[in-house]
Amino acid sequence: MAKLTKNQKKAHAKIEAGKAYTLQAAAALVKEITTTKFDASVDIDVSLGVDPRKANQMVRGIATLPHGTGKTVRVLALVTPDKEEEAKAAGADFVGLDEYVAKIEGGWTDVDIIITTPACMAKVGKLGRVLGPRNLMPNPKSGTVTNEVGKAVTEVKAGKIDFKVDKSGIIHASIGKVSFPADKIYENALEIISVISKLKPSAAKGTYFKSIHVSSTMSPGIAIETKSVAGI
Repeated sequence: MAKLTKNQKKAHAKIEAGKAYTLQAAAALVKEITTTKFDASVDIDVSLGVDPRKANQMVRGIATLPHGTGKTVRVLALVTPDKEEEAKAAGADFVGLDEYVAKIEGGWTDVDIIITTPACMAKVGKLGRVLGPRNLMPNPKSGTVTNEVGKAVTEVKAGKIDFKVDKSGIIHASIGKVSFPADKIYENALEIISVISKLKPSAAKGTYFKSIHVSSTMSPGIAIETKSVAGI
C-alpha cells in the first residue's frame, strides 16, 4: 500500500475510525478533508443489496441535482435541420447530424452527453460500437432520445445526471464540487439518494442501502449512517 502524504494523514485524522456520519455532517466534513489545489469533485458511492446480473434487479435512473454538478457539460445534439435552432437556443455545444455521425465513426467522442430524436436513431444506432463503451449512447430511458430536444439540453446543462448500478452493485455519481457550500452538497446528495430509494426493484430482498460513502477527488471516503437519511 502506498504511503500517505502529510495532507492525506491530516485528512484521515479528521475522520473517526468506524464512525458513520449524518449526511449533513459528511457534506461539511468532505470540504475539510479535501487538500487538492484544484476544485475537486464531490462523489457519492451507494452500495445496494441487488444482483445487477439479473435484469429485474438492475437499478438505473435520472436525477436532476438542485444545484448542478459544477461541471461544464459538453452536449452534442444529433438532430435534423428542423431541430437545430431549438438545440442551439437551449445551449447545445455541437449541433448537426451527418457530419457528426462521420466524425464519431472516425473516433471523435469529445463530448459528455449526446441527445438525439427517435427519427435519427437509425443513423445514431450504428454508432454503438464507438459510443457504447464510453457510455455515450443516447437512451430513451435516460431522456436522451426525445422529440423535446431543447428541454433535454436545458435539463442536462442544469444538472441532470444519468446513473446505473455497476457489476458490484454500486452506484457512483458526481454530486458537485468542494467549492459548493455544505448545504448544497447535502441537498444534491439527498436528491440522488431519494431517487435511488424510489427505484428499489421489487425482486431485491433484504437490506437495499448496504452503505453510502461521500468523498472528493483523492480524499478518503466518509461513511454515512443510512438511518439518518430521511425517506430511505
